[in-house]
Amino acid sequence: MKRRFKLFTLLLFVVLISKAQEITQDDYKRAVSYLYANSNNKTVFNLTTEVHWFKDKSGIWFVDYSKETKTYKTVNFKKGKVELLFDHNKFADTFSKFTKDTIKANSISIGAIESVKNGIQFSYNSQKYELNLKDFIFSKQEAKEEEPKNEFESKSPDGKWIAFTKEFNLYIKSVDSDKEYQLTFDGKKDYEYATWYGWYDIVEGENGDRPKHFYVDWSSDSKYFKTNVVDFRNAEKMYLLDWSIDSLYKPKLLSYYRGSPGDTTMVHQKPVFFNIDTQKEVKTSLPKQTHINSVSTQWTEKSGEVLARIPQRGYQKEEIVLLDLNSGSSKNLITETSKTNIDDFRFWNFEGQNKLIFLSQRSGWRQLYECDFEGNIKPLTQGDFVINDIEYLDEKTGEIYFMASGVDSTINPYHQQLYKIDTKGKMELLTPEMMHHDVDFSEDGSYFKDSYSTISTPTKTVLRKSKDGKIITQLTQADISHFTNKGFKSPEVFELIAKDEKTKMYGAFWKPSNFDISKKYPIIDATYTGPHTQRFPKSFNWSFYNQSLAELGFIVVQMDGLGTSGRSKEFLNHSYKNMGNNLEDHVLAIKYLAKTYSYIDIDKVGIFGHSAGGFDTGHALLAFPDFYKVGVASSADHDFRMEKAWWPEMYMGWPVDESYEEVSNITMAPNLKGKLLLVHGGIDENVNPSATFKLAEALINADKDFDLLILPSQRHGYTGKARSYFTKKRWNYFVEHLKGETPIWNFEWK
Repeated sequence: MKRRFKLFTLLLFVVLISKAQEITQDDYKRAVSYLYANSNNKTVFNLTTEVHWFKDKSGIWFVDYSKETKTYKTVNFKKGKVELLFDHNKFADTFSKFTKDTIKANSISIGAIESVKNGIQFSYNSQKYELNLKDFIFSKQEAKEEEPKNEFESKSPDGKWIAFTKEFNLYIKSVDSDKEYQLTFDGKKDYEYATWYGWYDIVEGENGDRPKHFYVDWSSDSKYFKTNVVDFRNAEKMYLLDWSIDSLYKPKLLSYYRGSPGDTTMVHQKPVFFNIDTQKEVKTSLPKQTHINSVSTQWTEKSGEVLARIPQRGYQKEEIVLLDLNSGSSKNLITETSKTNIDDFRFWNFEGQNKLIFLSQRSGWRQLYECDFEGNIKPLTQGDFVINDIEYLDEKTGEIYFMASGVDSTINPYHQQLYKIDTKGKMELLTPEMMHHDVDFSEDGSYFKDSYSTISTPTKTVLRKSKDGKIITQLTQADISHFTNKGFKSPEVFELIAKDEKTKMYGAFWKPSNFDISKKYPIIDATYTGPHTQRFPKSFNWSFYNQSLAELGFIVVQMDGLGTSGRSKEFLNHSYKNMGNNLEDHVLAIKYLAKTYSYIDIDKVGIFGHSAGGFDTGHALLAFPDFYKVGVASSADHDFRMEKAWWPEMYMGWPVDESYEEVSNITMAPNLKGKLLLVHGGIDENVNPSATFKLAEALINADKDFDLLILPSQRHGYTGKARSYFTKKRWNYFVEHLKGETPIWNFEWK
């Protein structure tokens, strides 16, 4: 009898423990509270601060958020201190009477604010008003009647000529005499002048027309203009069916011009130039190329002089050429080559300096170079660090302001700081705080806003002088006390050696705010190994990024293994023609975390990702079926041969070869062991749903159990009710299949 009683007691204890671990409404409530829409400037404040520069260059305005109020503030550059832009109580009371609206002092909502004599000008409900701050009197500003603008024509800067098209050919017309001059004669439908290829141009119906566009680019002296001739004659389309229209009981056929990797049947375009005095085309040697590697141009300050960027298909060669339309001559200035790929090559025309500034990885690290108009190139920076971007070029002094990471080897290599370099090559750090900095320059370059933080250090936003980086005044400070008072702790950063056994890689992981070290938690990989970007959460506004999912009882990890951007060229090259192996470092990292932290359950590993991260997710369960157990793959490019051409050709190479087949999730479908949810927007014109359907078919043919969710009205990014539905579905998929608990479907989103 005693034995039975003990057994009953033990079983009751197990049942009670099981019940105690079941997910609850409170868990979902906490998860919802961390969503961006429910937290940003509602329960957490000033994670980011946008600064607005007055056009008269007198100062700035910004909004400071807190639990009690939304406060408009300003800094006058002469005074150098933060002040209220206006008396908020007085504004609410007076403006409510003026507009007959009910306006509360702690939630005023105005925009487009400009400094004017004795006050400010602003917009409210699409109407412009002016406030005289001396006597606090409002006045309504009458809208200026603007001359109706014809978007299918373009007036020259001197106002003497109008360029336009008729029947796909190009014309100009004299403003003074109305006399027309036909410039081209071979234009026709699908071989069209002065138009452009639109990446998201949707064609409706069987024989629908693509949206109309018009484009010409005048030289500043009005002597020349440039446009494109766009050739659709042999271009193929991708197709979609829109099932989501309430009033339509048949699907609407949608299509768009888009090439896949290796295609030759693509939209082509060629730049063409015209001399206004002669009313004739100026012939150049610039080539006709596909829409994924078309030639781009920009005018220099010299009349008739043009810079042209010519990327070759396959992204292993780019050229910058200087054209002189007056003489017909051309000169190669820069030739950039790579045995793998040239990723994010950029250049700037340093006006008034007769030189270009460009970023190149030719040394193995992304560095800054100078090229004069004779083609002489010299490095401006050298070292084992990365120049992330140029923020400002000072045409008067020749100084260059740029963001860089890894200059100081003691700082996390993903944290960016602002530097400037002068004409003598002296490089100076302007933001010494050892954190990640996000800057925004005034139009004249005299000042910049600097928001600096880490994933665990709250954002501080300050105004600084560009000359020396000196802080003029602090603008805002992030406040997350609402959540820290409830147990929230910032994500933990970790580092370890990558699969090459020499390179350090970085990541972070989120824990639930009610974390209990005595429990075991499943771990979920929030993945995106797309080589063009990076995932390490370098700034404080990433703090809550994965917190909602963590609140449902998970550890969520986000990281950069070998093959992503922001590090050396060698680091990036690990993914070239090898994107099927990008997750090896993720597996390595999760095993490391489980070995380091006893509360991580290495037998319960999940993964989710969107777009390229969706490919990762599908690939994780197919290439590592004994490691990853549950995945949610949304809007994924499961086979790069079915994707838009530029992205795979950049990172998987061109021409298309067997490596595309080797990394395809579709060819690996028989490997599935775990639980996989495939999700796609029905009218996604960025990543066509076809690969998701093709993977589903392959899984069916392999007799594999999987789940499929199509959101009929959604494009690549999910919005509105569909976004909430998908979020709920993803959360609950992990709750049910990774935690093994019964999910709750009905819970409040606010």
